[in-house]
Amino acid sequence: MRATALAVALALLVAAPLQAAQPTRIDQPSLDRAAALRTQALADPTAWQVLESLTTEVGPRMAGSEADARAVEWARAKFKALGYDRVWTEPVTFPKWERRSEAARVLGAHAQPLRVTALGGSPAGTVEGEVVRFADLAALQAAPDGSLAGKIAFVDYPMQARADGSDYRNGGGIRWAGPSLAVHKGAIGFLMRSAGTDTSRAAHTGGTRFEEGLKPIPAAALSTIDAAQLARLAALGPTRVQLALDCGWDGQYTSQNVIGEITGSKRPQEIVLIGGHLDSWDLGTGAIDDGAGIAITMATGALLKPLKPARSIRVVAFANEEQGLWGGRAYMQKHAGDVGKHIIAVESDFGADHIYGFDSSARDLQPAALAQIQQVLAPLGISWMPGKGEPESDIGPLTERGMAWAWLGHDGTRYFDLHHNAEDTLDKINPQSLAQNTAAYAVFTWLAAQADGDFGSAPKPPSAGK
Repeated sequence: MRATALAVALALLVAAPLQAAQPTRIDQPSLDRAAALRTQALADPTAWQVLESLTTEVGPRMAGSEADARAVEWARAKFKALGYDRVWTEPVTFPKWERRSEAARVLGAHAQPLRVTALGGSPAGTVEGEVVRFADLAALQAAPDGSLAGKIAFVDYPMQARADGSDYRNGGGIRWAGPSLAVHKGAIGFLMRSAGTDTSRAAHTGGTRFEEGLKPIPAAALSTIDAAQLARLAALGPTRVQLALDCGWDGQYTSQNVIGEITGSKRPQEIVLIGGHLDSWDLGTGAIDDGAGIAITMATGALLKPLKPARSIRVVAFANEEQGLWGGRAYMQKHAGDVGKHIIAVESDFGADHIYGFDSSARDLQPAALAQIQQVLAPLGISWMPGKGEPESDIGPLTERGMAWAWLGHDGTRYFDLHHNAEDTLDKINPQSLAQNTAAYAVFTWLAAQADGDFGSAPKPPSAGK
């Protein structure tokens, strides 16, 4: 049941520290304008048009590819076409990984093909060996060192669908840590059930890295159906598989963070930061990950421009999130000295299904202002959920340096059906949900820009190892 605005305000005030900061407030005309903006955004086609344009005209845009460069030019042109006051780019340099071909097949009496996709960061190579199945990463970790000599490790963990996407810690964790662990055990190759919640033959890719000093081995993900098939074959007796990957690193590449800004009418030096990541993996057209985030935030800025927000609205289309937060880290390195000017940030990088929750790092510092924002978000079906959110991907590096953040939580129940696979295409986006997302971002961004006071952004020294 949705909490009333009064109940939310009381809950936030109870949570406030005894020595609160100077209270931040939002005036009534701005709140009234936000309510009208909410209605306008629900009917506005801009986000859909932007998403259709990106996924159609550019399509898949893996970092370092020819399409990456086209996506940068697309974003620059789209910001200008939407009327942003300033548009610029900032370079982001990273190692370039390429996929060329991939195949796998069962050998012997039960010979048959398997649907696989190379993990980003895998080396090229063709290996043949007996498959050893493990139920999860812990089971692989428990195997004696050297016990997989000449064999292929197969981690068969079925990821669970959850609204908050929390089981990705397990599924995605296997993808990142599994290949190195397999090397430690002596394996010549690594296979995993895709980190996905679908039942299909669309394998899910995603990044992996090998520990320093290890010799990398070919590493790939099986579609969920093919993983189940391989598990049944392995249960019948020793099963040999051939895995053939043509992929690998190819030097350095420089892409760009593309930035559009609506100049603030009263406090232009103060920034409300929103955005998503421009790159995608190469199997689908990157509609949910993260074309939707680009569309939602670009449309938000366009909707707010005629309202002349007090603070500047900065929208960042981040480069190469998928292979290691390169764009977010580059933005942090360039702007860490301006943390205090970044009043608050929110990012859209979890698809475009219904937004159901709102949280912020300012929950204890500025409860009254957040209650005012929640009051306008509530008619969109969004509840105040303190302690449930966290900063999404690319804004993370700068939040670690002290920038305040907000979270607008999407329903992720379907997200990992499509994540990093060939089914991530425009037709999977619900236009009404996309509009609800845009309305939520527009309301939050407008009210944050109009707020009289701050949300706690203050410089912090880098953490150890950052």
